[in-house]
Amino acid sequence: MAVILNIDTTTAVCSAAVTAEGMILCHDEDFNGRNHAALLSGFIKKCLDFIAERELKLDAVAVSLGPGSYTGLRIGLSEAKGLAYALDIPLIGVNTLELMATRVMFSTDDVDPESILVPMIDARRMEVFTAAYDFGLNELMTPGPLILDADSYSELLATGRQVLFFGDGSAKAADVIKAPNAVFVPDVVPLAVDMVALAERNFARREFIDLAYSTPLYLKEFQATKPKSLL
Repeated sequence: MAVILNIDTTTAVCSAAVTAEGMILCHDEDFNGRNHAALLSGFIKKCLDFIAERELKLDAVAVSLGPGSYTGLRIGLSEAKGLAYALDIPLIGVNTLELMATRVMFSTDDVDPESILVPMIDARRMEVFTAAYDFGLNELMTPGPLILDADSYSELLATGRQVLFFGDGSAKAADVIKAPNAVFVPDVVPLAVDMVALAERNFARREFIDLAYSTPLYLKEFQATKPKSLL
């Protein structure tokens, strides 16, 4: 039984969870904004205390690598790296877009398995980080940034298959995409509790990331903004 500590800080939600054999053993999350720096260490301590109290052995740390918030990604990966190094256990990286796709696959009732899964993470204005997958998590659209307009995803929609859009970037997509086979799934955010399938798959395959050189999956360069004048 692989006991894994999962961490996600890619969006406004901060979360951590202990999982084993497909089960959620302990978890905590906060939906109130970008308080990751203040909250994540406490969430991790709660998970580690749970493991210690039950005399379990932590086998790996899994972290959601993005795309997402630059600051959130750095906080999550830094905490995960430090913990994995201190405990001398492997580090698992999880693609956040795949994580969201698996959440919809496993938690949405009556989903047609022929549907196309399109996770969307808000990236300011009309831009999103996005990709498209089938139910085998095969890429139908390469992950990357996309500026939304009426022709976005036209090739996917032209297949006639149901296309499921979800994530915090999907609300603005609903304003421009009007195809009859476009379905918008509400309230889908990346969470540590949903990392279990991908983390356990990577652990079984021994697909670990480098503790020293692994970096977040930003998908585009950081763009600093000028602070507003107070005058």
